Amino acid sequence: MKPGETFDSADENRSTTDATTRRGALGLAGAVGLAGLAGCTALDVATGGPAEFGSGTATVADETLSETGYQLNEISDETVSREFEVAGSTREVRVTNTIAEYDKAVELFGERYQAAVFAAVATPRVEVLGRAFNPIADLSADERAALIADRYEGVSDLERGSEYTTDVLGTDAEVVVYTADGEIEGTGVSVELEFHVGAAVEAGGDYVVPLAAYPAALGDGENVRSMMNGLEHEPNEEN
Repeated sequence: MKPGETFDSADENRSTTDATTRRGALGLAGAVGLAGLAGCTALDVATGGPAEFGSGTATVADETLSETGYQLNEISDETVSREFEVAGSTREVRVTNTIAEYDKAVELFGERYQAAVFAAVATPRVEVLGRAFNPIADLSADERAALIADRYEGVSDLERGSEYTTDVLGTDAEVVVYTADGEIEGTGVSVELEFHVGAAVEAGGDYVVPLAAYPAALGDGENVRSMMNGLEHEPNEEN
């Protein structure tokens, strides 16, 4: 599916009273690039065109979605590129990440908003001279929190709170819970927010990072944990 496209079937199931303005891919372009790539590809460092690495896709199982009330908003791709010089030769490395974003309507002050969001970010493992580099895992928990914070406006007073461990794709993943103040994008509605920021876990040739945010009054932590537990990974067959 192309970046920016939404799934019509999911939109048709939403109430026309839902106020929803979404940012595709959670504004990941700059944030994922913070860690960057290091070194040069081991595939062909001296000659040839760009070395390209593409991720598979991490999505939530349909059964889990039906239990938690979340719906698929979109699946989008994002490419980050960088040039490296090795032995006098310059080589471009392109990394394509895939982001699956889900949301759920929340009732606040008598209105319904698509204010609860869950995202699974898949990024390929880049092999450079026999060493694996991970553009997302190298981000701190605070920096990963910024990925999901972009879904809201005017986020401030981000505070790190509790931590827990839960299963993500067969791995015990550490999850950090944050609280913050913010507004639901495009509505002017101010709310206290709660973020769940998962650590990167390996899945095939990828790393997957689960992220979630919702108004604290919703108390959706158990559903978020279920969404993380319900993640499935489909590898990129072209790699």
